[in-house]
Parts: sequence; C-alpha cells; structure tokens
Amino acid sequence: MNAHKEAEERVEKIATPAGEARITWHPAKKAHTVLALGHGAGGGIEARDLRALAAALPGEGVSVALVEQPWRVAGKKVAPAPRTLDAAWSALWPALTVPGLPVVAGGRSAGARVACRTAGELGAQAVLALSFPLHPPGKPEKSRADELTGVELPVLVVQGGRDPFGRPAEFPAGTDLVEVPYADHGFALPKSAEVTEQEAMGVITGAVSRWLAGGSGA
Repeated sequence: MNAHKEAEERVEKIATPAGEARITWHPAKKAHTVLALGHGAGGGIEARDLRALAAALPGEGVSVALVEQPWRVAGKKVAPAPRTLDAAWSALWPALTVPGLPVVAGGRSAGARVACRTAGELGAQAVLALSFPLHPPGKPEKSRADELTGVELPVLVVQGGRDPFGRPAEFPAGTDLVEVPYADHGFALPKSAEVTEQEAMGVITGAVSRWLAGGSGA
C-alpha cells in the first residue's frame, strides 16, 4: 500500500525569494483542473481538510497540489509577514501551471488569504478559501473581509460553524459559503457534535467537488 501511495505522490522543490518551497502532488490520472492549496500559519499540509481533499479529488479529475511555504520547509515556528508569503506563493506559481490546466488557488486560514490576495494577478481560475480568518478571535472590528470581497473571480468559502475567526453568519452578504456544522477553525469537532469527523470531511470534499464540477472553478 505504501508503494502504491509513493507512486501516486510526487514531491517537487521550488526556489523562491523566501527560500525553498515544497509541492506535494496528488495527481489525477485524467486531470481537468489543478487545485493548489496552501497551509495556515499554525500548521502544515497535514491539516485534516487538506489531506481529505488530496485523498478525494484526484479520483474526480482534480490534481491536488499541497504547497508548503519556505518557513515551514525550513522548520521555523512562526510565519513571516503577508508580503513574504505572497512573494513565495507567486514565485512557485509557474510550477503549478506546468500541466497546462486551469489552476484554482486555495488554502486554509492564512493560506486562503494568500490565495485571495494573489489570485487575480497570477491568473487563477477561482479561489477556494478554507477556514477564512475573517477577523482575529474576539475582534470582529478588525475585519479582513476586503481581502475576500476584492477577489474578482469565483470564490468558495468553507467555514466551520463555530470558527472563532469568523462564523458563517458574519460573512458579507452574497458570499458563496458552505458551513461545516459544529467545526472549529481547524474543522475539529466537539465530543457533543452530532456528526463524525468523517462526515464533516465529507461535507468539505463534497462541496468542493460539486463546486469544481459545476464550472465555478474549472
């Protein structure tokens, strides 16, 4: 089983102005779209939602590229300034477009912000924002909604129902948003939740798959 997994995955190292970045490819056999996903400021590509999408979408014709920012590759604990994240993402973008397929930019939390800020200039087809940090916890007045509303491309937000960085009802009217019931910012569930983690991940993968198949991102 491990050999089969290794045959499917491919790791690519990319030089950027901020250091070496890393792309872990989960390729589809007959791809029609590439979905590039960056991680958040508090974790890497091992996040449950990123892994769930990487496992589910290749079978539906979507090659998933999990992107590790240079600071994570270098083993650092703290993410750099947004402009540094954007510069690294922009530098590695050509590697994502090599297959000649439309690329949907995405990520979770800080990675979603990077995708929103850069998608237009990079020529992305659409943006997938997982756990978009609408504001710091407890500080709704410090809104980052302009990063989201400023994207002139199709955008899908997937948000936990109890995300302290922004609950679904707090998002601007007209936001294309899918709620993951009971989930927090990392899509973790409390023991009292009436859904399992597998079901919660199914909400995410199902919504993204339908969105891509519907033409919003492809």
